[in-house]
Amino acid sequence: MDFHPTEEQAEAAGLAARIFRDLATHERLAAVGTGSDAELWKALTAAGLTAAVEDVGLLGLVLLLEEQGRTTAQVPYAATCAYGILPVAAHGSAEQRARLLPALGSGEAVATGAFPARGCITASPDGRLTGTAPVVPWLRDATHVLVPDADRALWLVRTDAPGVGTPEVETTAPWSAGRLTLAGTEAERLGDGRAYEEVLATARTAFAGLQAGVCAGSLARAVEYTSTREQFGRPLSTNQGVMLRAADAYMDTEAIRVTAYEAAWRIDEGLPAREHALTAAWWASEAGKRVVHAGQHLHGGMGADLDHPVHRHFLWGRQLDAYLGCGSELLAELGALLSDHAASEGDDA
Repeated sequence: MDFHPTEEQAEAAGLAARIFRDLATHERLAAVGTGSDAELWKALTAAGLTAAVEDVGLLGLVLLLEEQGRTTAQVPYAATCAYGILPVAAHGSAEQRARLLPALGSGEAVATGAFPARGCITASPDGRLTGTAPVVPWLRDATHVLVPDADRALWLVRTDAPGVGTPEVETTAPWSAGRLTLAGTEAERLGDGRAYEEVLATARTAFAGLQAGVCAGSLARAVEYTSTREQFGRPLSTNQGVMLRAADAYMDTEAIRVTAYEAAWRIDEGLPAREHALTAAWWASEAGKRVVHAGQHLHGGMGADLDHPVHRHFLWGRQLDAYLGCGSELLAELGALLSDHAASEGDDA
C-alpha cells in the first residue's frame, strides 16, 4: 500500500485548502446558517475541484474532503462526488456519463444519495419509485438523488420530477437536509446488481475522510486555545490532563485518517474493500465522536458557547457519527461480513 499522494492529488488538495481557508471563514459560515454557500460552491467548481475527482480517484477525494472538514465548509461537495461523479463514472452508461458528468463537474448539477438502503422505497417494473427516505443530506441543494430500492438496485431521480417531494428536515449539522418522498416517480437505472455495495463502500470511505478533517480542525483549534489560554500563570497546554486528552484525540484522528486512506486505496486499485470501508466508517463514528467532544471540552467554558467556531466541529462530528451509523451497528455488519467470509472459506476447504 502506498498512501503518498500523487502530484496531481497533492496539487488538488493544496488548492482546496486555499479555497476553503479563504472563503469558509467563521463569519461567512455564521451568515450562511443552515444553507449552502453558493459563492464557495462556485469557486470550487470553477477551480475544477469537482470534475477533478474523476482523475484523482477516491483517495484524492478523501484528501480533498479532509480540507473541507477542517473548515466545516457548507457546500454539497462530499455528496455530489460520492453519490454523483464517482458512481456515474464507474457504473453509468456511455450516454449517462456524457450527459451527467459535465453538469456535475461544473456545478450545474448537484447530487446526493438516499443511503444506506432501508427497504422503504420500491420500484415498479417500469422504473417508477414510491416511498420515503426520512433524511437525505444536502437534498435541498440537489438536482439529482441516487436512490437504492428495496432490492438494492440503484436509480437516479431528478428532484424536479413529478411526484418528488423534498421538505426541509433539521439535522444536527446544517447540511441542507430534506425528506425525500416519491410517488410513482420516473427514474433511470444506474449500473447492475453490484453497484449498490460498491457505491456504499465508496460513500462510507468518503464521509470517513470528511470526518478526519472535522476532527483535525477541532483538534487544531483546541491546541491553539490551550497553548495561549493561561491558568495560574502558565498555558493550559502544560497541564498533564490536557496533554493526555489532546494526545488521545490526535491518535483517534490518525486512526480515522489511515483507515479511510486504506479503504480508498483499495477501492481505487479494484481490490475487495467492503470490510475496509466498514472499518473506516466505524473509526469515523466512534473515534470521531470522542475527538469532537474532547475539542469542545478542552475549550473549557468557551466550548459551551454556541457561536464559537469549535461548536461547529462538534455538530459536524456528531452528525457524521449519526450518518455513518452508530458503532454497534457497524460492528454488527462487519462481524456478519467476516463470519460469511470465514464460512465460505471453510466450505471451499
